[in-house]
This record gives sequence, C-alpha cells and structure tokens, in this order.
Amino acid sequence: MRRNKQEPPIKIISHRGASGHRPEHTLASYELGARFGGDFIEVDLVATADGALVARHEPEISGTTDVADHPEFADRRTTRTIDGREYTGWFTQDFTLDELRTLRAVERIPDIRPDNAAHNGSHPIPTFQEIVDLAKSLTRELKRPIGVYPETKHPAYHAEIGLDLEPPLLAALLDNGLTGPEPEVPVFLQSFESDSLRRLRDAQVPCVFLMGTEDHWRRFLTPEGLAEVATFAEAIGPAKDLVFPRDDEGAISEPTSLVDDAHEAGLLVHPWTFRSENHFLPANLRGDGPRSYGGFAAEYEAFFAAGVDGVFTDHSRHAYLARELFLAEG
Repeated sequence: MRRNKQEPPIKIISHRGASGHRPEHTLASYELGARFGGDFIEVDLVATADGALVARHEPEISGTTDVADHPEFADRRTTRTIDGREYTGWFTQDFTLDELRTLRAVERIPDIRPDNAAHNGSHPIPTFQEIVDLAKSLTRELKRPIGVYPETKHPAYHAEIGLDLEPPLLAALLDNGLTGPEPEVPVFLQSFESDSLRRLRDAQVPCVFLMGTEDHWRRFLTPEGLAEVATFAEAIGPAKDLVFPRDDEGAISEPTSLVDDAHEAGLLVHPWTFRSENHFLPANLRGDGPRSYGGFAAEYEAFFAAGVDGVFTDHSRHAYLARELFLAEG
C-alpha cells in the first residue's frame, strides 16, 4: 500500500480513543485521541438486538456501562458462551439501540485509571455512524485526515445469533463514502477472524489481521503463514510480545523477525497495545506505582526502530511525541 508523502510514516491508532484519559469507546475519548495527535479512531463493533452497530469492547457490557444500576434491565442478566468462553452479565444482543442509549459508559479499569472513573455516567454508547461523523468533522477542523479503524468483534458469534456484523458495516462504509481506493477519510478494517476480513473485501480498503500470543497463531508468524495472510489482508496487528518478547523477568528483550518477515510479504505491521502506566510496561521500563507513567518513550522508540508502521495506543499524545522525536532524530 502506497503512503501519501504528506502523511506521517508511522500511524498512531487511538485505541478505543484516548482511553488512558477518558472511559473507552465514548465520543469524548475518540475526539481527545485525535486532538492528542492520533491518526485513526479505533473502534470495537458489536450489534444490538435490532442490528445497529455500536462501540463496546465486548458484547458483555457490565464492566463498561452502568447497566447494573438500571433495575428495569435486571432480568436481562444472563450467562452466555462466546468463542468457547463463558460470560455472565448483560449483552448488547439483548437490547435495542434505544434501550442501550439509556445507559452510560463507565471506566473499565478504575483501579489503574481512577481519574477516568470521574467521568463515569457522562457519556452514552456511540453508534458507528456517530463515530464516522466525528471523524469527518475532526478531519475538517484539524485539517488532517482522521481515519476510522473498526474491528468486527466476535463476528462468528454474532453470525450464530443472526446478527452478522459485516453487512451493516459494509453498508455504512458505502453510505459514508468510505470504500474504494480514496475514501473520504482513511479506513482500516480489522478482525481476529480471517473469514470476517474476507467478507469485507468488497469495501476495497486495507484489512488488518489481528494476532494474539496463543499457540494457534503460531502458523501465521512464519514467512509461509504471512504469505497466506497477504491473500486476505494488507496488514497484521500483532500483540506487542510477538514483536518484542519479554524475558523471564518481564523485561523487553531482542526483537523477533516478525516485522521484517511481514514487510517481505508486503504487509504493514501495527502492534497492540501501548499503555504508559507502569502496570503495563516491561519490567525494565517501570517506575514507582502501577498508576504512574514509566519509561514509555523508550518502548515506542524500540518499536519504531524495529520498523513498525503504526501503533495501537491508549495514550495518543505520548505516542505522538515519541514519534516526532524519533523522526526528528532521523
């Protein structure tokens, strides 16, 4: 994929928005991520009972909304199995969009991000259309492209319950002029499921195959596996540890060949997820206190030097400053 020479060579992907500063997947978080220097608004998409696409980290919403405080929905608490894992709580598939809009977002990890919890109850659950509208508005205001980077979340599960994610996503992209080689705002489509990406190829925009650290991803990490990925995607989104493993002490170690191998296969590399709090950093970059910021700049520098093409980050401003310093130093 060719880059516009005027665009930065390393993309900053605001992971669920500026989720290190506001409750994730809210319009306030998305806007702040862009204003902090993010190039893309990253969105997890799930479906409501009436087929609307909304932004939540998972279909189960007890940890990211105030649904437990709504007695009118108490009887909808249930247990479901999603991709082999059992969850108990409330699920977007059991709410219409109008019902879901009566809920408010809350901070998912308040012990690590207590300042975010101060915003609990302030923001509704956004639809994908509202996020696209925001990206277009910010593109005009900031005079630089603010793209959208939606993920189909558990697409096989949604298909099983008759709420396929791909058709409404493709329709929304088409309706908003976000398909083809020159969409109105930049787009990447992402999923952990290759079948979902294949169903999205008609959008004619770059697709990103997400990869975790579990054993079943190993076959895709070889040159042969990456060549297979290149048949249905333009990029990979690997967990950070697949690029820079951590040693037995939890410290960052030497990089693998994944970035070079992916580039050889013609794939961009966008690893996830960068977070600045000590709780998440490699052991050798941590300071004091799990909530405080540690040596995040050194982590970004290592990945930038390894040749990654973008980073998923909860702290877009930190990524932006680290990128500017790296590029300035040549």
